Amino acid sequence: MLMRISVPAEGGLRELAGVLAAKIAEFLSTGKTDAESIASAVDALAGTVAPAGAAGDITFEFQAAKGELVVQARCDGRSSETRHRLPD
Repeated sequence: MLMRISVPAEGGLRELAGVLAAKIAEFLSTGKTDAESIASAVDALAGTVAPAGAAGDITFEFQAAKGELVVQARCDGRSSETRHRLPD
């Protein structure tokens, strides 16, 4: 599974990535996730690649790989990722 979404670096839509990550993890692990922790990690990831005042869009990729949800973020030449172990 691979899902990609781009959101503005500034504004309310940026938070959508954390919500989406939590929902994907919930779906992949049949509802057993720490949604708040996942959303927080993705929000921090967004801050890493698009600090305050950044222009353009942040592109997020969500991928299930070897029992983990891997979230990669890219913006203006910067990139970073976070991983969340999915419950068995």
